Amino acid sequence: MTSETSDRVLERLGRLHPKLIDLSLDRIERLLAALGNPQEKLPPVVHVAGTKGKGSTVAMMRACLETAGYRAHVYTSPHLVRFHERIRVAGQLIDEEALIDLLEECERANGDRPITFFEITTAAAFLAFVRTRADIALLEVGLGGRLDATNVVRRPAVAAIAPVSLDHQAFLGDTVAAIAGEKAGILKPGVPAVIAAQPNDAEVVIEERASALGAPLYRSGLEWRCDASGPGMHYSGERWELDLPLPSLIGAHQIVNAGTAIASLERLSGFSLTPEAIADGLRNIDWPARLQHLTRGPLVDALPGWEVWLDGGHNPLAGQVLADVAAGWRDRLLYLVVGMMNTKDAAGFLAPLAPYTEMLVAVTIPEEKNALPANAITAAARSLGIAAHSAGSIDEAIRHLVGCASGRALICGSLYFAGKVLAANKQEEAAR
Repeated sequence: MTSETSDRVLERLGRLHPKLIDLSLDRIERLLAALGNPQEKLPPVVHVAGTKGKGSTVAMMRACLETAGYRAHVYTSPHLVRFHERIRVAGQLIDEEALIDLLEECERANGDRPITFFEITTAAAFLAFVRTRADIALLEVGLGGRLDATNVVRRPAVAAIAPVSLDHQAFLGDTVAAIAGEKAGILKPGVPAVIAAQPNDAEVVIEERASALGAPLYRSGLEWRCDASGPGMHYSGERWELDLPLPSLIGAHQIVNAGTAIASLERLSGFSLTPEAIADGLRNIDWPARLQHLTRGPLVDALPGWEVWLDGGHNPLAGQVLADVAAGWRDRLLYLVVGMMNTKDAAGFLAPLAPYTEMLVAVTIPEEKNALPANAITAAARSLGIAAHSAGSIDEAIRHLVGCASGRALICGSLYFAGKVLAANKQEEAAR
């Protein structure tokens, strides 16, 4: 038993490159070559990019595949409470000893050469996946697509693109078209390209890229559809015609993500999924902090009679998605508790929510060097006509609500903030 911990190794690896984000494939390709190129030995891969919904899409595919009896490796980011959430090996979160061994193996192979935290941990995930048998690997792009570390997989079984919108402009470009070009970088020659409904600018770029590569397009609204139908939803594709329950993740936008997930599964060859397995999978999706209703824990106990919800959305599209849900929440006053990163557009995120919000309490995300200061969030909120206050901690923000009329608290603004909230609410085990 080693005395080392994964947290110590991860902290050490985080010092190997001065930039947290530095999009390139050169460094990870060098490291993977030194490790024997594990990315070339993976089981069939579904690779998912997009601005909003890629993680939910992966979670839905995993639920359906596992219900059908398949073993799935899954790589997602960021984590909420513990790093181990990012790497699921044949259905199970990677255990501590295995994670330490893999990280140290990658550290030795890399030496002291520059490599980003995401790149070296992606290499560790690939090593984990090739050393345990599974039927499929589901990979969520970390940032962008074209130069993301996951894009070293040269021949996935399916490449999928969830809805594209403005986010991470400093790295991906200032327009939806430019960002779509980066997302479309995961498309590969001859590989089915499953495309969610997109803004026109994004759609044009993605289709041009697919045409140039000879990637068969499988587009929402054309080759497949997924729409609300009665109490559930209906999926219609080239091979499948399915009446299904709504996904267990809440919100009309999750029908979009469910369609992308089902269309991706429909494009897989060599897999057999019954309508019953897909339906049961959709009823049992494990994906915290996506409009998650918190029903227990000290934060919930501090607000008797309230509803407490948690969401990790952080960009203008996410704000609109939450606003669409809030529009149906007319039975109680809505209060926001918001923590954000300093790379995000606070006003853009909050603007759609402003008409529905009674009051906002802002928090600087604890122990996060790139957190947006609470006073900047309150300033953005007040500019939109939202009554806003700052709090020094998550607990203080909750206490600020205690004196208000009983209502509905929506804690939101960042997945990093959501992770801190789950930890403060003693729900480490709730994180995927």
